[in-house]
Amino acid sequence: MTTSSTIKKVSFASLIMMTSVFLSRVIGLFREMSIAYVGGVKADVDAYQIAFIIPEILNHVVASGFLSITFIPIFSSYLTKGEEEKGWEIFNIILNTFGLILLAFIGITMVFAPVFVRLLAFGIEDPLTFALSVKMTRIIIPAQFFVFTGGLFMAVQFAKEKFFIPAFSGLIYNAGIIFGGLVLGRFLGIEGFAWGVLGGAFVGFLFLQYLGARRLGMRYKFLFKLNHPDFKKYVILTLPLILGFTMIFSTEILVKFFGSFQEEGSIAAMNYAFRIMFILAGFFGQAVGVASYPFLAKLASKGDMEGMNQLLNNTIKFLFIVIPFSILFIVLRQEIVLILYQRGQFNPHATLMTSNLLIYFMIGAVAFSCQTVVVRGFYAMQNTLFPAIYSTITVIVFLPVIYYLIKAMGTCGIALGISFMALFQTITLFEIWNKRSNNTSKKDVYRFFQKILLLSLVIGGILYFAAKGVKTIIDPTSLYGALLTAMIVGILFLILLIGGGMVFKIEEIQIILKKSSDRILPWKKK
Repeated sequence: MTTSSTIKKVSFASLIMMTSVFLSRVIGLFREMSIAYVGGVKADVDAYQIAFIIPEILNHVVASGFLSITFIPIFSSYLTKGEEEKGWEIFNIILNTFGLILLAFIGITMVFAPVFVRLLAFGIEDPLTFALSVKMTRIIIPAQFFVFTGGLFMAVQFAKEKFFIPAFSGLIYNAGIIFGGLVLGRFLGIEGFAWGVLGGAFVGFLFLQYLGARRLGMRYKFLFKLNHPDFKKYVILTLPLILGFTMIFSTEILVKFFGSFQEEGSIAAMNYAFRIMFILAGFFGQAVGVASYPFLAKLASKGDMEGMNQLLNNTIKFLFIVIPFSILFIVLRQEIVLILYQRGQFNPHATLMTSNLLIYFMIGAVAFSCQTVVVRGFYAMQNTLFPAIYSTITVIVFLPVIYYLIKAMGTCGIALGISFMALFQTITLFEIWNKRSNNTSKKDVYRFFQKILLLSLVIGGILYFAAKGVKTIIDPTSLYGALLTAMIVGILFLILLIGGGMVFKIEEIQIILKKSSDRILPWKKK
């Protein structure tokens, strides 16, 4: 397969995954809007967010989030050699072994949930908030078994370059949470969302992805071979990821741990702000990272470092488009939060609290986008140890930085410290990759970064004064006023971005606009 054809396949796979991630983000946004409507930024929502700490750790320990990273290269190697039966053998060994380990952990954490919640959210003082956190933790914990098994079924489909059915996992999962919150919430309050997590995980991950894997010839056997060489290889590759702190995992834990020492609603407000940032970062970074990884793994198996560097450089440059959009989100932060959340229990004070935090999370948006691609270069080379060690060291080093920023800035210091941590980790990992892979084209990446950053700052300055002028005419504190302000500033942003792309000759912006135009106006292709 040529590099050109590989990039075309990545583009097609990225389109599927970007559509999936976009729809998932949209429905995920409705999920957060539903939570905000029911709970606002009150203690109950803090309890709901805290209830995810132990399940997230369990998810991390059994490495369901790493199945695509560590399992795909192993399974793909059997497919390449025409030994699919052996591929299903290692699939069953991993599924059975880690599945039983997870079930054991689920049993332990269900029993000792109060102890773990107390340790991981040490700042909780209200006994009602603590009791509700424990109760919802026990509801959510079993969902991790569905996520783990579904993750392995999805990894099989990715290895066979099938992305359609996995694309629905997040959509159904989020739909289940919304259903649980809005329907069951009438009787159970915020606890309804926890039951929605359980049901959404079962349908979206376990049931649907099982059907997808079955269509591709999945053969299940109750098989254990702990001495199997590829099982040992899988453990060796996965163990560093389990022991290390990934960026998203560490962010989730840090927000909830440090947030438990802040005023009531701080965890909820940070979560709302982080989810807005991740709509942007996840839409680009997650979709491109997931779609590009199988192709990076194949290039790595062939020893084609030049092809890998070309693919990484092109995708990172594409992801820099996040920067001008981050500036737009910062300028319109209050309008965005008001439009999305301000209804029901989410009042103007909650809007102000969340929008202030959004500024600092948006600073790290480009890092969260690019990191998913940079780290996959190491994973494709089956080097999971170094990124895990490096990310863990980065988190430990930044703990006093975040603590200092909290002392200086309060809750906003948590958001800023996390953004600084993400930027530092992504830049340094990219530089280490460049030295190891002899990426001589990295200068093009940095030149493009400088160009897009300069353009974004110019656009940001214009948008700031334009928004200020608009707000003297339109009341931005009403829903209608916020929508009108966002619309006017958004149209101006698109004009400036298109014009800047032409003036600065930014090819990536022109390509995105051309492809969007071709899809909206198909007759232009003729």
